[in-house]
Amino acid sequence: MESTFFQSLSALQITGEWKIIIQQTAANYFVVSALLCNEQCGDDARKLIPPLILKGTAQELDEGFFNAVEAPVKVTAQLFSNMESYLKQQEQAQLQSKMEKDKATKEASTKTDKEKKYDAAMKKVDELEAEGKYKEAWMKVPEPTEYPEHADTLRKRRESISPKFTAPSLF
Repeated sequence: MESTFFQSLSALQITGEWKIIIQQTAANYFVVSALLCNEQCGDDARKLIPPLILKGTAQELDEGFFNAVEAPVKVTAQLFSNMESYLKQQEQAQLQSKMEKDKATKEASTKTDKEKKYDAAMKKVDELEAEGKYKEAWMKVPEPTEYPEHADTLRKRRESISPKFTAPSLF
């Protein structure tokens, strides 16, 4: 017995995974469920596509299976392709949207403002320390919780200023 089933399947040139279920219901009468899946498609709508259900005798299915599934399967494959393309284009549009660009710019400027405040505070600390106002300089050192990226530097700075303004021990 010679069959061209897989050659015919290959000739469809469809990307995806075939799930075919064959059930014999009566003598020489079959129900075939054929479903094309594409797990590479990121859209969950792909799971809503129903299988093709074909019923017939063995001879009818031998003669008409590929004629019956060719058009719907090609439409399904195109749908998968369109869904994936749509998701990629939607992602690109979101990245390039003005709102997203504005958001990124705002975040960058916020960081810049925060860095400016940090630099200004540290400059003031340097000035007060140079003037010999150690207690005021210590008070002007920003809290490490406000600038976690500079926490170690801020703690060390306070530690270096502390001995300069504490009162000498009387004992």
